[in-house]
Amino acid sequence: MQYAIELYYDKETEQKLSNLTHRVADEKLSTKFLEWKTRPHLTLACFNDVDETKCIEQLKSFAQTHKTMPAYIASVGMFTDTRTIFASPILNDSMYQFQRELYEYLKDFDATGWEWYHLNSWVPHCTLALTKDDDEEVFYKASDLILHEFRKMSGEFVSIGLVKVSFPVEEIYTIELDR
Repeated sequence: MQYAIELYYDKETEQKLSNLTHRVADEKLSTKFLEWKTRPHLTLACFNDVDETKCIEQLKSFAQTHKTMPAYIASVGMFTDTRTIFASPILNDSMYQFQRELYEYLKDFDATGWEWYHLNSWVPHCTLALTKDDDEEVFYKASDLILHEFRKMSGEFVSIGLVKVSFPVEEIYTIELDR
């Protein structure tokens, strides 16, 4: 089974990002991302398999030593090979260090094969639309819609969680970061 560690936004920022995702569905362009039933997040790491109990204990320990962080989302990006449209937070030192330290806590788990989530090659992104399974034109229409409606936003990263990458995504454990 595949797992991910996700970083979650405060409720207001989460709602703004969710609104963009729902706009793509409301315009009858694509519902693929909504079908995963996941909330807006930043994936920090992906693993091929984990011991859930051990991972949860390590996440608890990690969260107790880490504080909430500012989240500045200033641009929109795309992975053209998978036709994924995303909001892109500005990567700062605290985010970079947070991910590095998380990997150290979870070094016993197999993270091979996840190109966008490795140390030194992490592409922080918050998916807004998945259009790979739709007609190619949907990618361009959804991109245009998001580009027109996206506005810079700032908020906070407030919690971290373990999810099972299944369809739909299964949120296993979430813990608030220290304030």
